[in-house]
Amino acid sequence: MHRVDRDSIAAQVRLALAEDLGGGDLTAGLVPPDAQANARLLVRESAVLCGVDWVNEVFHQLDPAIHLEWLAQDGDVLQADQLVCELSGLARPILSGERSALNFLQTLSGTASLSARYVKSVQGTSATILDTRKTIPGLRLAQKYAVRCGGASNHRVGLYDAILIKENHIRAAGTIAAAMQRAAAVAGDHVLVEIEVENLDELDQALAAGARRVLLDNFDNDALVEAVNRAAGRAALEASGGVDLGTIRGIALTGVDFISVGQLTKDVRATDYSMLFAVSPE
Repeated sequence: MHRVDRDSIAAQVRLALAEDLGGGDLTAGLVPPDAQANARLLVRESAVLCGVDWVNEVFHQLDPAIHLEWLAQDGDVLQADQLVCELSGLARPILSGERSALNFLQTLSGTASLSARYVKSVQGTSATILDTRKTIPGLRLAQKYAVRCGGASNHRVGLYDAILIKENHIRAAGTIAAAMQRAAAVAGDHVLVEIEVENLDELDQALAAGARRVLLDNFDNDALVEAVNRAAGRAALEASGGVDLGTIRGIALTGVDFISVGQLTKDVRATDYSMLFAVSPE
């Protein structure tokens, strides 16, 4: 599994620590500077673990001497009350880093866990679950990594690595065919070009213009089945809109190739983790 590069993680952690610590951790100052701590990180509910590198980076930036021993790795399925990691080192930096570390862990594990639920919901079908650009600002790469930890796949990262022709692009270009032609000129041979359509007539136009991937926006299931029949393998089809855990299996059974789910990264419920300390003077 391709991981997020260290520089990106370090930058995200620096921002999180600056936000939380400001000019210094006043409460940690109540602890003797030489006090040592052992800490146990536990998950309080079943989840998919994600965020190990971010937790490591939090404590590395605060004190590289802090030792972390992970008992599970990103992508592992965790059970309620499972011990996930043990830490040891100076108490002050461990206390100072606790909240930032848990914030990353709870958010990314929440994304990974929800992704896993969606993937499980379409088992036995040919549909692939995709994320979207509806991410927490500044955490896109992290959340897209979490999606992969949960077994789902990534759509484009941003506006720079693929072309998605939407309604306003078509209006600006004049027609679906004109928008497709301009996109082909921009994309070259190695950039994905996808076009969004809102009805079966627009699908026919996109197919006639040579579309190889089409986003079916807010089609009901009957229309999705008809779209699959009309495309007949000429283009990969992606369903979007009205997707949740209650509807996704029905959508998958229509035969579409992809289903994009904004909830994976937009409606994140944090996974419940806690860190328990034992502090002793040096």
